[in-house]
Amino acid sequence: MSGGTVASLPEGLLDDGVWFRVEEAVTAAAVRRAAERLAADLGMPERRVADLSIVAAEAAGNLVKHADQGHILIRAVRTPAQAGVEVIAIDSGPGIEDVGRAIGDGHSTAGTLGIGLGAILRQASHWDLHSLPGRGTVLAVQVWPAAPPEPAWVSGLIRPLPGESVSGDAYAVREDGDRRQVLVTDGLGHGGLAALASREAVRTFLKGPIASPAATVEALHRALGHTRGAALAVAELDTAAGLVRYAGLGNISGTVLAPDGGRRGMISMPGIAGHQRRQVREYDYPLTPGSVVLMHTDGLEDRWNPANYPGLFSRSPAVIAATVLRDAGTRRDDAGILVARPS
Repeated sequence: MSGGTVASLPEGLLDDGVWFRVEEAVTAAAVRRAAERLAADLGMPERRVADLSIVAAEAAGNLVKHADQGHILIRAVRTPAQAGVEVIAIDSGPGIEDVGRAIGDGHSTAGTLGIGLGAILRQASHWDLHSLPGRGTVLAVQVWPAAPPEPAWVSGLIRPLPGESVSGDAYAVREDGDRRQVLVTDGLGHGGLAALASREAVRTFLKGPIASPAATVEALHRALGHTRGAALAVAELDTAAGLVRYAGLGNISGTVLAPDGGRRGMISMPGIAGHQRRQVREYDYPLTPGSVVLMHTDGLEDRWNPANYPGLFSRSPAVIAATVLRDAGTRRDDAGILVARPS
């Protein structure tokens, strides 16, 4: 799984996905068409394309009717065996007072996602939702062509700077047996050249052998010498040892969120991968059961407070990532966030 890599999809639809700001019915129709087009290109059967069409249309329609500052992401999700489509709906609206009641058909108020929520969930292979009254709602839905895989332990979101067609931020995930590593990278600047730097980092990370985070960062530094460079960080989640091993160059923020509410920042060294660095150092941090690892680029601010999000950090990685992006993301830069829940 990776962000910033071009897939064999229709022009404009990357594995990063396509974002829509949903305020009018015409945009809701565009969301539905984009979802259908992506599903058809992925070879999903007509029945599941129709199910996805309901999900996309209802999710977008609900944002038009009930939400403030609504956005939807449509993107491909993949396993070695099959590909599906994920729809993530994000708003800063009134939130949902009673999620259980809102899921039932026939219930609709200005404080809920409306009548269509039950219909959305019936078509879904996987779904998750987090909502706080007065803060808004995030809904993540996946539609797979056949039996769905187990829910993912990691997810990320990439959003380009407004006005840009590509993002200079990216992430990638690799696994080898029990070893799980993640990369977050932020190409210097924004636009096409920043995206090329991050894509080279992703390519090198995915094709290279799994080594320690520090050794991996060194390899990425050597590989990016012909690009404009990037800030990047690599984390290895070792659940058996109860540790996160972490190494980074530049302003990638890494945090371990413990189930008891503790928040511990992880250290990256100053520098730009591909151009300038001090000695790369690797640090170990405790990873207790139930902990969440969160990494993001400087397109998100660090001043958000986990205590303001009751119940969020027991939700899926996609919902956590989308919620933090909504509230901490800036519109002055590309934004990239990755969330891993290893247990």
